[in-house]
Amino acid sequence: MTNKDDPKQLLHLVFGGELDSLDGITFRDLDELDIVGIYPDYASARVAWKAKAQSTVDNAHMRYFVVHMHRFLNPEND
Repeated sequence: MTNKDDPKQLLHLVFGGELDSLDGITFRDLDELDIVGIYPDYASARVAWKAKAQSTVDNAHMRYFVVHMHRFLNPEND
C-alpha cells in the first residue's frame, strides 16, 4: 500500500561479484554473485554499494554495481 504523498519509487538493485579480468565485466562464478539488495532510491542504493565496495577493497577483482531497475520496469519514462 502506498501513500499518494510518498515520493515515486525508483528501484535500484545493488549486486556484485568477482570478475574474470580487470578489463571487463564477466563474472568468474555466477552462482557466487552477491545480491546486496533492492533500494527505493539511488541515494540509499549508493550507500549500500559504497559499503560493499569498501569492504572488498583488498580484492581487486571484486566489483559492485548499481542497476537502475526502474528504467527496465518502465523504459518509456526515462
